[in-house]
Amino acid sequence: MAVFPWHSRNRNYKAEFASCRLEAVPLEFGDYHPLKPITVTESKTKKVNRKGSTSSTSSSSSSSVVDPLSSVLDGTDPLSMFAATADPAALAAAMDSSRRKRDRDDNSVVGSDFEPWTNKRGEILARYTTTEKLSINLFMGSEKGKAGTATLAMSEKVRTRLEELDDFEEGSQKELLNLTQQDYVNRIEELNQSLKDAWASDQKVKALKIVIQCSKLLSDTSVIQFYPSKFVLITDILDTFGKLVYERIFSMCVDSRSVLPDHFSPENANDTAKETCLNWFFKIASIRELIPRFYVEASILKCNKFLSKTGISECLPRLTCMIRGIGDPLVSVYARAYLCRVGMEVAPHLKETLNKNFFDFLLTFKQIHGDTVQNQLVVQGVELPSYLPLYPPAMDWIFQCISYHAPEALLTEMMERCKKLGNNALLLNSVMSAFRAEFIATRSMDFIGMIKECDESGFPKHLLFRSLGLNLALADPPESDRLQILNEAWKVITKLKNPQDYINCAEVWVEYTCKHFTKREVNTVLADVIKHMTPDRAFEDSYPQLQLIIKKVIAHFHDFSVLFSVEKFLPFLDMFQKESVRVEVCKCIMDAFIKHQQEPTKDPVILNALLHVCKTMHDSVNALTLEDEKRMLSYLINGFIKMSVNRLAMETRKVMKGNHSRKTAAFVRACVAYCFITIPSLAGIFTRLNLYLHSGQVALANQCLSQADAFFKAAISLVPEVPKMINIDGKMRPSESFLLEFLCNFFSTLLIVPDHPEHGVLFLVRELLNVIQDYTWEDNSDEKIRIYTCVLHLLSAMSQETYLYHIDKVDSNDSLYGGDSKFLAENNKLCETVMAQILEHLKTLAKDEALKRQSSLGLSFFNSILAHGDLRNNKLNQLSVNLWHLAQRHGCADTRTMVKTLEYIKKQSKQPDMTHLTELALRLPLQTRT
Repeated sequence: MAVFPWHSRNRNYKAEFASCRLEAVPLEFGDYHPLKPITVTESKTKKVNRKGSTSSTSSSSSSSVVDPLSSVLDGTDPLSMFAATADPAALAAAMDSSRRKRDRDDNSVVGSDFEPWTNKRGEILARYTTTEKLSINLFMGSEKGKAGTATLAMSEKVRTRLEELDDFEEGSQKELLNLTQQDYVNRIEELNQSLKDAWASDQKVKALKIVIQCSKLLSDTSVIQFYPSKFVLITDILDTFGKLVYERIFSMCVDSRSVLPDHFSPENANDTAKETCLNWFFKIASIRELIPRFYVEASILKCNKFLSKTGISECLPRLTCMIRGIGDPLVSVYARAYLCRVGMEVAPHLKETLNKNFFDFLLTFKQIHGDTVQNQLVVQGVELPSYLPLYPPAMDWIFQCISYHAPEALLTEMMERCKKLGNNALLLNSVMSAFRAEFIATRSMDFIGMIKECDESGFPKHLLFRSLGLNLALADPPESDRLQILNEAWKVITKLKNPQDYINCAEVWVEYTCKHFTKREVNTVLADVIKHMTPDRAFEDSYPQLQLIIKKVIAHFHDFSVLFSVEKFLPFLDMFQKESVRVEVCKCIMDAFIKHQQEPTKDPVILNALLHVCKTMHDSVNALTLEDEKRMLSYLINGFIKMSVNRLAMETRKVMKGNHSRKTAAFVRACVAYCFITIPSLAGIFTRLNLYLHSGQVALANQCLSQADAFFKAAISLVPEVPKMINIDGKMRPSESFLLEFLCNFFSTLLIVPDHPEHGVLFLVRELLNVIQDYTWEDNSDEKIRIYTCVLHLLSAMSQETYLYHIDKVDSNDSLYGGDSKFLAENNKLCETVMAQILEHLKTLAKDEALKRQSSLGLSFFNSILAHGDLRNNKLNQLSVNLWHLAQRHGCADTRTMVKTLEYIKKQSKQPDMTHLTELALRLPLQTRT
């Protein structure tokens, strides 16, 4: 193609603005306003005519808004018409059945607000551990009766199975001694697997032997500190056994002809299933020892559903009474916990048994402090403060089951019964752990009175105050009591000498303080925490609790001007001296700032502190930092830069009205420098590009020209690193459209950037063009040409005598060059180079599959020349005609667009300085439909 010279047309921006401004039209507000309420007229339609013929109607004005579709439906919902045709009696019966089923389900199934046992299981195993050696009795198995069992008569089978059970009880087991805790856990898991294997191989008697053997272990308290964890492990095996037996009997009721419903009755079970179920209960009843007999029967309690409707309700009271025969209070309370757990799973509506368990436990509670237990503790060398914490897992569970949806009167009675008992700190703690938070909060002062009266020798008061604090974090006490509650609690907490005990309790009450009091009280609490945790660097062992305190303070103080006015907040942050912990805390602070700080802040204390926080996060990045971590830190630092540093520089400019003093100029340069050194640490490449551009604009507005050049150069040098695909919301997408958007914004800024005296004319534009030229674009992409078109618009704007916009107190190139001919010549050369690239690309699109793209780009380039070129130049005029023909050559152009474009040209030709467009319009034919 021939080379076409470029000539920009002279623009009078003020005149163009004036011609484009909309004409003001006076509005009569009395007649119409777009926000005026709409008055709807209801039409009572006698006849609906869908074909548009006239119908007789009578209308009446109504203030009510009527659905316009209701007239077509004659006011009747089509679904209602179907329902109306149904049999009313059948419909009522179905609804009644559904209601009964729903009510039954509500009574038999606990809701999501009931914390399941599985949530407590892991915590118990982690908390109750031991270093002492443990022992376990392993069943070795018996080979009696295995050979020829297929030929035995039924009576012989029964006799053989009973002999196997007797053989088990008489000794065929091996005791393993001196096991570590992990070895013990492994053995229990082996037994669990052996149970499943025995069941799968149809060795039901062996499975029962394993369960009996495991249940016996729950009577052993030789290593008493491990007992809660042992209980969890053994009851897992019992749960497995109960599930296997239930599924076995349930499968007997299912055949090809019938399937048991979910809520079946005993009448639905066949005789075989009932006989098998009875057989299991008879086997269990023959177990001699109380504890294994109790646990094994409780594990298959659900199977009573196959025998009678009242089976479960009759068994639960009997099992409750069986527990009275267990002498050890620790063993008995865990047996009650297991019975309550099974009871809540199979019959949560039977509250009487749960209550009876609780009141039975209260009657035996004094045994905990009796001589028998004291002697046992002396033998094992266990102190009472170490022994009593073994009870809360079982007691908390019992109390939770009883208090679930319990009436207020029952809870009050339970609390009064606990109050009457001596040494009731343990009971009080479980009450506060299990009862509803609202119940505890409304009686906070009563509980504080009971805590004061407790004997501290066995169960420390600070643990009771901690439990109370956990409730008050969830529910609010009476407003008149709030300050007194805090004072009473903190009197006890602040006297604690052990740093670990102190911080565990203080961490809970910080939330209560933040929730109900001002920064003054919060400051007092933080000061007390610093006072207790600083000596001997005790804070190093309590970082998790200190982090929770920071999170709770930040969660309640969203206004950072208030937060940083808390005198002890920053000294509190100084305790986080471990780098990984300090970075986590910094992330919490910045995340809260970005989410909640709505108004821009000018407070130097806040900004200095947040700058330090960002610097800490930035300095933590190294070669081993994960990509997700880098991305998170980038997001936080980026948010701060956007909200604070650049905004602070612009606020300073606003205050000084653009006339910086020596101090404010230095301050602005410091802000700009901070952005420049921080941006490279951010992960997202478009985040960095946009921040470089934004920060460069801020620097330019504050007359920091060399710093602005540095930002723009950094952005240009970063463009080649833009990958072909980028991750957007977890999906990989092409990056070219995002790059085009960024470069268009960049060009708008480059218009007002003055040239550097040492780098030549338009040095930034030249560098950017080189980068665009060398960038590897997609084969079927036209983004490069669209970018060149935007460059042409930029260069055309740069050739004007006065630019479209300026920055106050910054001289752009229109002032520096003053329309110098050499500058214009350099500008035109660049335009010609860009045009040559565009035309060359259009030439490569002369293929069948690319003709539509060629048409679209040709018309786009035509519009660019029309808007920015001087069409009085013959060559440029001829080029525009050629592009018009190219757009229509293969019938790919949109006729409507072409017609509107031609109409615009004819309209513009009527203006005084655009008469030359009249001749151009005559040379632009429109393609025919054919």
